[in-house]
Amino acid sequence: MKIEFKNTFLFISILLILVGCSTTKNNISSNINKTPHPSGTPLKEGKFKTGAENIESYLPMLKDKRVGIVTNQTGILSKEKHLVDFLMEQNINLQKIYAPEHGFRGTADAGELIVDGKDTKTNLPIISLYGNNKKPKPEQLDGIDILVFDLQDVGARFYTYISSLHYVMEACAENNIPLLVLDRPNPNGTIIDGPILEKEHKSFVGMHEIPVLHGMTIGEYAKMINGEKWLNPSTSSGQALQCDLKVAPCLNYAHDMKYSLPVKPSPNLPNDQSINLYASLCFFEGTNVSLGRGTEKQFQIYGSPFLPESEFDFSFTPKPNFGAKDPVHNGKICFGEDLTEIRKVNRLELKWLLKAYENTSDKTVFFNDFFTKLAGTKKLREQIEAGMTEKEIRKTWKEGLEQFNEVRKKYLIYE
Repeated sequence: MKIEFKNTFLFISILLILVGCSTTKNNISSNINKTPHPSGTPLKEGKFKTGAENIESYLPMLKDKRVGIVTNQTGILSKEKHLVDFLMEQNINLQKIYAPEHGFRGTADAGELIVDGKDTKTNLPIISLYGNNKKPKPEQLDGIDILVFDLQDVGARFYTYISSLHYVMEACAENNIPLLVLDRPNPNGTIIDGPILEKEHKSFVGMHEIPVLHGMTIGEYAKMINGEKWLNPSTSSGQALQCDLKVAPCLNYAHDMKYSLPVKPSPNLPNDQSINLYASLCFFEGTNVSLGRGTEKQFQIYGSPFLPESEFDFSFTPKPNFGAKDPVHNGKICFGEDLTEIRKVNRLELKWLLKAYENTSDKTVFFNDFFTKLAGTKKLREQIEAGMTEKEIRKTWKEGLEQFNEVRKKYLIYE
């Protein structure tokens, strides 16, 4: 009896251990999605999905419709399947592709003229929404029942995809065509910073009275365009147009979630570092300083032949390459700084711009007219030329940023 009891006790003990291990395993499994991500905020339950991957939320809207799509190389699903290919596999009746700056496959230089054509893979016609045709014409929307918008934004006012969004919304409103925006994360979604654009400096690189970094997804931004009545007034009523807008949201997403883009959003934003530094270094486009176009470190370095070698120990020589056929200072040695290894920035940084201005050999030719368009105001150039510090300049943004934040709250989809 004692032997039997010991064996039974041993069996029960082993059984309890196995059950405990199983329970522990189940608890670990159930907590996988609750593990804090790098920002420190717990992830929500479930797997993250982009709006394009949130198929159930939008596919029924496209059934039995003649569909147009505004997209480029960033319009992908999981496993790098392009949305256009997926929709055709689902027998969605795609009619036309509308391509923004850089084209449908994303290979054109910034500002390069994109011409209409045909996608060789799908045989669908491609209509350029850049150059002189930023807004779809009524005849270009003929035969379209619903338009889909799927572009990866980077959260900066002068990144022109949100300007394309404005014109697409306006065209849809004028032609009574619903617009479906498939949302994607903003890789700079926690940064709201910079001077507010002034109306008199509106351009394709800045259409709305917002800061340089707006901290919104493109779906949230579309809601703001509609809600703030930024679309042009109807000629018949004199009232601002309203787009019939629907947003397919990302699932299990928050603004502070770390997100690495799976595809380059444009030829000169090759990696996470360049995307993070883009807004801060893009100001150099309005100066005689190169920000690395014509190298493999675009928007991660800056330099100029007019900066002294004695102050800047890093140098590079821009040469024509993919995405920059004729880069600034082509073939000339530029002295500056390499920012490829610095920590991620969490605000719009002016220190590199100020340093370059302070050290340039001829301040009278440092700025060009494009700088005011990028800044959205004449004040920033005037403040730099007056010798104001970064801290003093940033104080002048405070009131505008506070007002924008109050407006922004109304249109947020995510925490």
